[in-house]
Amino acid sequence: MKAFPANLGAEPSGSELEQRFNRFLYGRADPNPQERYKTVLRQVGLRPTRQRMILAQLLFAGESRHVTAEMLFEEAIKMGTPLSLATVYNTLNQFTEAGLLSQVGVDGAKAFFDTNPSEHHHFFVENEGVLFDIPGAEAVVDRLPEAPVGFDIVRVSVVVRLRRKRS
Repeated sequence: MKAFPANLGAEPSGSELEQRFNRFLYGRADPNPQERYKTVLRQVGLRPTRQRMILAQLLFAGESRHVTAEMLFEEAIKMGTPLSLATVYNTLNQFTEAGLLSQVGVDGAKAFFDTNPSEHHHFFVENEGVLFDIPGAEAVVDRLPEAPVGFDIVRVSVVVRLRRKRS
């Protein structure tokens, strides 16, 4: 797996994701986001195809977000973009492998893709299917177990499941 370029910063939040790409590529506000997406895709070893460019724009043009493949597919359809759900899944997996996204598993069959690939933890609201970041200042894990012999801990991802209180 390719690492997300270190000089893009460690923890973007909200519209800082867009600013991070701008600073990385131009050191200032970017008047041409399409060129930025092409450059970033090439830097992580991906060809900037029409489908990747469209999905990059949907994912990275605004606030940091958590999406499923189905959510992104629906957004693309609403834009009038003819993409298959398989293309969306493949592209999300390619972006994840390239370090542009992180994948957050919430159920055996459901995964979210997070535009903030830095290590952080999440709340998941059951019965609503909503995933959001746990604020960075809150410690979730204070001690990790020793990895078994022959293994390294690669990543720790905590998903705290929530349910709304009944009135």
